[in-house]
Parts: sequence; C-alpha cells; structure tokens
Amino acid sequence: MRRTLLVKESLIKIFIWITAFLVLSFLFLIVGYVLKNGLAHLNPSFFLSNPKRLGKEGGIASIILSTFYLTTLAIIFALPIGVGSAIFLSEYMKESVGKKLLTFLTETLAGIPSIIFGLFGFAFFVTWLKLGFSLLAGGLTLAVMILPTIIKTAEETLKAVPKSYKEASLALGATKKQTILRVLLPAAVPGIITGLILALGRAIGETAALLLTAGSSAKTPTSFLASGRSLAVHLYILATEGISLEMSFATASVLIVLVLIINSLANGLQKRFQKKLA
Repeated sequence: MRRTLLVKESLIKIFIWITAFLVLSFLFLIVGYVLKNGLAHLNPSFFLSNPKRLGKEGGIASIILSTFYLTTLAIIFALPIGVGSAIFLSEYMKESVGKKLLTFLTETLAGIPSIIFGLFGFAFFVTWLKLGFSLLAGGLTLAVMILPTIIKTAEETLKAVPKSYKEASLALGATKKQTILRVLLPAAVPGIITGLILALGRAIGETAALLLTAGSSAKTPTSFLASGRSLAVHLYILATEGISLEMSFATASVLIVLVLIINSLANGLQKRFQKKLA
C-alpha cells in the first residue's frame, strides 16, 4: 500500500514538473522571440520622438505620455474608492448574506471581459456623460476595471494584519476610526500597493476598452479631454493594420519590459509585507 502511494506521489510530481517546464518554455519562447526582434530597434530617438506616417516612422513619446495619463487617472479614481470599500467590507460589515453577495459581485466583476468594460465606458462616459473619446473617459473606464482587484487585495491585506495590533490600539483608548487610520492602514500599505501595482499591470496592457473610450489619436494630448493612444492600442494598430512589423516588435518589447518591472515590484513588495507581518 505504501509503495503504491509513493509511486502515485512520484507520478504526480513528474506531471507537475513537466507541466511547469512546458509553461515556462512557452513563456520564454514568446518573450524571447519578441525581445529578439524588438530590442534592436530601441534607441533614444524611439522614446523621444512622436509617431510619424501613422507609426511607420518616429517613436512613441506621445504614446508613453498618453499611457502615463491613463494609468494616473485610473489610480486617482480607483485607489480611494477601492481602499474605502475594502475597509467597509473588512471592518464595518458583519458576516451576512449582503456581505457574501457584495463579495461575489466583486469577484464576478474582476472576471468580466475587458470588451464589456469598454462598451460600458463608451455608453456611460463617452456618450451619456458626453466626455467623448478622451483620456478622461479611458481613465475612468480603467478605474472601473481595476477596482475589483484593488478591493480584493486591500481587503485580504487588512485581514492579514495581526489582530493584536487592533486590540492593543483599542485597549489604549483609540477609537475604531483612529485604529483603522493610524494602525491598520499603515501596516497594510505594502499589501495595498502590491494590489495596485498588479492592477496597473492589467491596465497598461489593456486594448479593447481603451479603443472604445480613449480613442486612438497618436498626437501628444493637450488635455484630459483629448483623445490618446496607449502602448497596447498602438501595438494593436501597428500589427493589425500592417503598418510596420519592426515598430510593432519594438513597442511590444517596451510593453513586456514594463509589465515585467511592474510584476517584479509587486512580488518584492508582497514578500516584504509577509516578512513584516511574520
């Protein structure tokens, strides 16, 4: 019996290792292929000049600026709402059917395809609020997209803070509000930032939702009500319209490096947060 269990355990381990090897192999193959064809086209001019001839020449200066504006707007709108919702769910709302329903809806919202968010943003922000195809409409749509990730991460982070922190604060005479603002939130900041960074990773790589809300203008945006093109949208247009394969690979390389940096920062902060609470 014991020998049979050992054989089964060995087979399961072999299967897991083979699966992990295949996944990593495909990942390195894809990333390596893109970087091999894209890094050769990266130079200072590529980052400092605007696209020319629909993106066939020039660089991505205005694209980077538009991406920065979109992600900044998303953070400004999503972070306070997300953290506030997490505090309400973890500290004020008792276990009930209502809380389970809200948690279920939040998790469901996180799994909705991005094109649905794009249609919502187009109908609500672009059309109904009459913002037009603008950075503001795109940023608000991204904020709605990343909100579930921020809420869930912040809620779990607040729950992970040792109860002794809260009990000690209340025992010293602090109110619940003071305990949350001065004890729980500071302890949970690294975890909240981790969730925010992960959410930004999704926002930077978003295409469908931004095409329907922010538009696709490659010009340098002069205001938040102007149309703008993110890196992912720029890559999509270059590749699908066959404008320039070299520029497509170069833009894809920048996007991959950005996502890798973001994920590395998130992992680093998560490990730091776990050590702090250990």
